[in-house]
Amino acid sequence: MNGKKGSSFEINIPSIMKGKLPDSMKKSGEAGFSLKSLVRDVWEFAKEDSNRLIFSLKVGLAVLLVSLLILLQAPYQVFGTNIIWSILTVAIMFEYTVGATFNRGFNRALGSLLAGILAIAVAQLALSSGRVAEPFIIGISIFLIGTITSFMKLWPPLVPYEYGFRVILFTYCLIIVSGYRMGNPIRTSMDRLYSIAIGGIVAVLVNVLILPIWAGEQLHKELVSNFNSVADSLEECVRKYLEDDGSDHPEFCKTVMDEFPDEPAYRKCRSTLNSSAKLESLAIAAKWEPPHGRFRHFFYPWSEYVKVGAVLRYCAYEVMALHGVLHSEIQAPYNLRFAFQTEIQEATSQAAELVRCLGEDVNKMKRTLKTCLLKRVHISTERLQRAIDMHSYLLASNYEPQDNSSKPLTKLSQTLSANLVDLTNQLPEPDNETLETQNVTFETGPPPPQVESCHENVRKQSRKLHSWPSREVDAFEEDGGFSSDVIPRMRALESTATLSLATFTSLLIEFVARLDHLVEAVDELSKMAKFEHEGL
Repeated sequence: MNGKKGSSFEINIPSIMKGKLPDSMKKSGEAGFSLKSLVRDVWEFAKEDSNRLIFSLKVGLAVLLVSLLILLQAPYQVFGTNIIWSILTVAIMFEYTVGATFNRGFNRALGSLLAGILAIAVAQLALSSGRVAEPFIIGISIFLIGTITSFMKLWPPLVPYEYGFRVILFTYCLIIVSGYRMGNPIRTSMDRLYSIAIGGIVAVLVNVLILPIWAGEQLHKELVSNFNSVADSLEECVRKYLEDDGSDHPEFCKTVMDEFPDEPAYRKCRSTLNSSAKLESLAIAAKWEPPHGRFRHFFYPWSEYVKVGAVLRYCAYEVMALHGVLHSEIQAPYNLRFAFQTEIQEATSQAAELVRCLGEDVNKMKRTLKTCLLKRVHISTERLQRAIDMHSYLLASNYEPQDNSSKPLTKLSQTLSANLVDLTNQLPEPDNETLETQNVTFETGPPPPQVESCHENVRKQSRKLHSWPSREVDAFEEDGGFSSDVIPRMRALESTATLSLATFTSLLIEFVARLDHLVEAVDELSKMAKFEHEGL
């Protein structure tokens, strides 16, 4: 390199192929299309809920049956091109559950009927007004129908019929415009209506007669699943809180972005909080369904399922609050949590058992008395409250402010905790001459150099003892000795950390208090739904 014949130097470049690929390269490699992974994902999605595949096959069958009316020559000569409206009706009207299909079909039928009647009436009025005024009347009517239907579907009492107003709008426009060009609005309206009727009948028959998916059954299973999710999440949260010794704390932001991968029950509980809209839509669809399966009487109280779900979410909010304490920056010491471990575990297990029993009763449609279970939950909770009352001194700092002007500096070491006092044992034992020198110095001069080494040890130990804040706490800002507010600050940190345990236990007690409302809601559902009575 430098021009001399024998001179050379070697540059070692580490090979990146032997090590791990960077994350960006991995993501770019995984982003490529893989047919095998796509097929696997589709298979897992279909296997998770077999009704999804059944629904898709039924939609395909219904569309095929209607399309045969066009593909075959004989029915095509009878119905003509208007049968295309049947295909459109099946595609729009066919829903996942039977109840939703009935609801959509009712809106479709009523909207098409009203649109047809309005179109015939306006067309006759336009024809009687002459060829000059006819397009103006039709245009004004389209504007008025579009304005009125769009406004009415926003009115809260009519929101469930929003699809019906949309049907009125586009059906009226298509009939009135095509009738104006073809010259026979009545004939056009009748052709559209019977084509829509054919598509609606095919959709209903296929959905009801071939492996029906009932909205009531889906609502029933969803509510039972929510009970189990809340119970599992409660036990998981308490278990992790009591087992966590603070040795392994992953970065909080990364954990949140990964949605707590080590807490599967948490994600289920979060889905329970977001299930309000799903339960309400299933309840509305179930009201349109005839008696079926286990739900064999008319006017089944589906709205009570929504009420029970609301009370259950009321309890799930407390579980999410417990989860927030679990991952908070302020954490109680592990030995303090261990002191109340037995009482917390007992109250948690009793509460989770009661929630699961309520879900099992709803699942089996049986009405049982929960007096004994509820009493055991209350007893375990009262035991936890008594334990906290008896050992409340553990949840408060025992430091008392001192007047530093009237007491010597050496007394400050006596106010530290036992762990901090033990650090003084690390110092070498001084001889008599050193002690005499230190006594004189404390009275007349600044602290000796030995005290600084003690301060350094205390600073290092304080960073290990206090888990909050997560940053290193520089408790001793002055190199020459103790700061005037060191001990109050350390006591404040200790007291704030212990209050975390008090918050956790109070949330657990509040969860148990809300179980009374959950028991009442389930009991009301069992009465109105006429569950089979069974004593406990």
